[in-house]
Amino acid sequence: MALLIIVITCIMIIFETSQPCNTPDDFVAITSPGHIMIGGLFAIHEKMLSSEDQPRRPQIQKCVGFEISAFLQALAMIHSIEMVNNSTLVPGVKLGYEIYDTCTEVTAAMAATLRFLSKFNYSRETVAFQCDYSSYMPRVKAIIGAGYSEISIAVSRMLNLQLMPQVSYESTAEILSDKIRFPSFLRTVPSDFYQTKAMAHLIQKSGWNWIGVITTDDDYGRLALNTFAVQAAANKVCIAFKEVLPAFLSDNSIEVRINQTLEKIIAEAHVNVIVVFLRKFHVFNLFNKAIERKINKIWIASDNWSTATKIITIPNVKKIGKVVGFTFRRGNMSSFHSFLQTLHLYPSDNNKPLREFAMLFSACEQVKDGDLSQCISNYSQGTLTYATTKAIEKNFFMRNDFLWHYTEPGLIHSIQLAVFALGHAIRDLCQARDCQNPRAFQPWEQILSKCSEECSPGQMKKTTGSQHICCYECVSCPENHYSNQTDMDHCLLCNNETHWAPVRSTMCFEKEVEYLNWNDSLALLLISLSLLGITFVLAIGIIFTRNLNTPVVKSSGGLMVCYVMLLCHALNFASTGFFIGEPQDFTCKTRQTLFGMSFTLCVSCILMKSLKILLAFSFDPKLKTFLKNLYKPVPIVFTCTGIQVVICTLWLILAAPAVEENISLPRVIILECEEGSILAFSTMLGYIAILAFICFIFAFKGRKLPENYNEAKFITFGMLIYFIAWITFIPVYATTFGKYLPAVEIIVILISNYGILCCTFFPKCYVILCKQKTNTKSAFLEMVYSYSSHSADSLAISHVSLDSNNCDLTTTNLRPGDKATSWLKGSHLQVQAFAGIGRGNTTNVSKTFHGKRSSSI
Repeated sequence: MALLIIVITCIMIIFETSQPCNTPDDFVAITSPGHIMIGGLFAIHEKMLSSEDQPRRPQIQKCVGFEISAFLQALAMIHSIEMVNNSTLVPGVKLGYEIYDTCTEVTAAMAATLRFLSKFNYSRETVAFQCDYSSYMPRVKAIIGAGYSEISIAVSRMLNLQLMPQVSYESTAEILSDKIRFPSFLRTVPSDFYQTKAMAHLIQKSGWNWIGVITTDDDYGRLALNTFAVQAAANKVCIAFKEVLPAFLSDNSIEVRINQTLEKIIAEAHVNVIVVFLRKFHVFNLFNKAIERKINKIWIASDNWSTATKIITIPNVKKIGKVVGFTFRRGNMSSFHSFLQTLHLYPSDNNKPLREFAMLFSACEQVKDGDLSQCISNYSQGTLTYATTKAIEKNFFMRNDFLWHYTEPGLIHSIQLAVFALGHAIRDLCQARDCQNPRAFQPWEQILSKCSEECSPGQMKKTTGSQHICCYECVSCPENHYSNQTDMDHCLLCNNETHWAPVRSTMCFEKEVEYLNWNDSLALLLISLSLLGITFVLAIGIIFTRNLNTPVVKSSGGLMVCYVMLLCHALNFASTGFFIGEPQDFTCKTRQTLFGMSFTLCVSCILMKSLKILLAFSFDPKLKTFLKNLYKPVPIVFTCTGIQVVICTLWLILAAPAVEENISLPRVIILECEEGSILAFSTMLGYIAILAFICFIFAFKGRKLPENYNEAKFITFGMLIYFIAWITFIPVYATTFGKYLPAVEIIVILISNYGILCCTFFPKCYVILCKQKTNTKSAFLEMVYSYSSHSADSLAISHVSLDSNNCDLTTTNLRPGDKATSWLKGSHLQVQAFAGIGRGNTTNVSKTFHGKRSSSI
C-alpha cells in the first residue's frame, strides 16, 4: 500500500511539472475572473527544456527548475489585487488576473504577450491586424512584468502597437526610460543609471581603482556594463577585465563560460573587487564553483540578486568573501506575511504553480530548510524523487514560515506599487464610466490616467502619506535649485559660487557681478560732491593767493601751510574716486592709504595751528614754557604724518587690501575690496582719531579768542563734525552689506572733509570777501589790543590773589596803555609772522606787546 502511494505521488508530480501546452488555456499559470483583467509575467521556472526534435518544431517546451522567489512574486501580485478588490479604491469593480510563466525565456514571454493582445471574449485566440487600435479591445487592460530587462524589452516592443500599459517591478535597463522607443513601458524601480552611478561612487570612496566586471550577454547585461564603464571612468576607476556569461541557463555553454570566468579571476590576482550584473541562477552557479576553488573577493551585487535568499543560503557562502549590494526600497510587509500564513487554505484549482509547489514541498518534506529550496528546484527537473505520506495541507501548516524566509521585501514592495498604480489609474477612468462592463475603456487610456499629475520642469515629486510612489505631490524647486525634466525625484543644486536659480526654475542662471558703478545714481551724486569739494579747494586757494598779505591769511600760518592743507583736502576728495568703479588690486590698495596719509597730514597741520594758538594766548608761565618747548611746527607735522606712513606701509606689505568676490548673496556676486587686515584698517583710523582728539583739546582751550579771528572755535566745531561722522560710521559700516558698502565710507569721508574744510577756511574767506574793513592791520591791532587788555587785567588780578599770602606785592598805578607791562615782559614769545605790524608808530611798551601778540595769532 505504501509503495502504491509513492508511485501515485511521483506520477502526479511528473504530470504536473511536465504537462505540455496543448491549448492556450493550458499555457496560463494562474487565473482569476474579474470585470477588468490584469496580465502578469513571472519567471516561475528557471529555464525551458531544449527540444529534442530534429528539425526543431515551433512549439512551447516544458519549463523546469521551480523558482521559489518568482513564485512569491506572483503571489504578491495576487495578494495586491485582492487588497484592491477588498478596498474602496474601485468600488463595485473586481480586478481579475491572468499570470503566465515566462520560464526566464523571451520565447515564452512573447507567447504570453500574444495571448494578452488577442481579442477580448473571442472564441478564436487571434490578434487582429488593424491600422488603428484605438477601439481595439484585448483580453487584458494592462500587464505587470516582466522581471528581467531582456524580456521586458521584447514584450514592450509588441505592446507598443496597442499602447498597452506595461508596469515592470524589476527591469532596470536604462534603455527602457526612452519614451520614444518604449512609450507604454512603466516601472516602479529606478533605472540602472542610478545604480551604476552609486556603485562607481562606492568603489571610488572605498579607495578601489582596479576591478573586474561580470555580466550577462543580453540587453540588461550589456547596457549595465556600458553605463557602469562610463561612471567608473568618471570616478577614475579602471576595469581590469569584463567577463560575459550566456543569458539563459538553457545555453549549454554556460558551465564552460563560468569556469573560464573563474580562471580569469584567479589569474588577475591584483583584482580583489568584482562587480556582478547577473541573474540569481548565474550567481548561484558562479558562487558554488568559486567556493570549490577557494576564491575570496569583494563582490559588488546589483539589485537583481543582492537580497536573493537563494544566494544567501548557499552552503559555506561566507567563504567567497564579502558581498556589498544595492537593493530596492522596502515597504510594509505585514499584510503579505499574513497572506502567506494562510496560503494552505488558498484554492489551487486555477493556480498551477501553487499546486506544483505543494507537491514539490511535500516531496522534500524530509529536507532541512537550508536545502529545501535546492531540493524543490532539482525535484522539479526530475532529478530527485521523494514520497510523502502526509497531507499537503499539514506540511504547509508545519513549515509555513519557509516561504516568508525566501521573500525579497524590495521586489514584493515594487509589485505592490505596480498593482496599486494600476488600481489608481482604473479608479480615475471609472469615475465617469461603468467599469463593470469590460469594454468601458481601452488599455491605452490608462497611460493618460495617473494617480498624480506629471510634475513639470521646475518641480519635483514629494511623496504623500501613501506608500505608493506613483502618488505624490508636485512641489516647486526651492531657490538655487532646478529641475529640467518632468517627474524628477529631486531638484538639482546650482553651483552657489557662480550661479543661482529662482523658485521653480528649470535652469541655473549665471550670477551678475555687481559693484558701485560709475553709472549708479548714488555714485554720481557722491562724485559730484567730491568734485564740488575740489572746486571749493581751488577757489579757496585762489582767494588766499590774491590776499596773501592780509592779516587773515597771515594768521592762518601763511600761504605755505594753507596750500598744504588745501592739497590734503583735495586728495581726500580725490580718494573717493577710488571707491567707485570695478575694484582692482591697485585701487583697493590706493584708496585707504591715500585717504589715511592725506587726512593725517591735514590733521597734523591743524594740530600745529591749535598748538600755536594756545601758545600765543596762554598767560600761564608754566604752561607757556611747556608749549614753547613743544612747539616745533615742521617736526610735529613730519612726525605725526610719518607714523601714519609707517602704519600704511606695514599694512601694504603684511596684509594688503585685495579684490574679493563676495558670493554670500543668492543672486549676485559682489566685487569688493577686502581690507586685508581689519586691525591695520582700525589702527589707521584710530590714529587719525587720536590726532583729531588732541586737536580738539587744544582748540577747545582757545575757544574764547577774539571773535573775528577765533579760529580755535571753528577747529573745535570741525573736530566735532569729524567725531560724529566717524562714530556713526562704525555701526553703519558693520551692518551694511552689498555693493553700496564703499558708499558708506565715501559719505563719511565727505562729511568729515567738508566739515573741517568749511570750519577752517570758510570763515576766513567770509572775512576776506565780505568784511574787508576788519582785514586790515589797524583793525587787527585794535582787536588784539582790546582782547589783550581785557586778558591782562584778568590775569593780573588772578596773580595777586594767588600770591598775596606768600610774598609782598608792590602795586603801581598803571597807565591804560601799559597794564601789566612789567609782568608781560617776562614772556619770551618771538615775533615772526606779523613783525611788520608791530613796527608801526607805536613806541610804548603796550604797543610793542600787542604787536608781538598779534604776530603769534
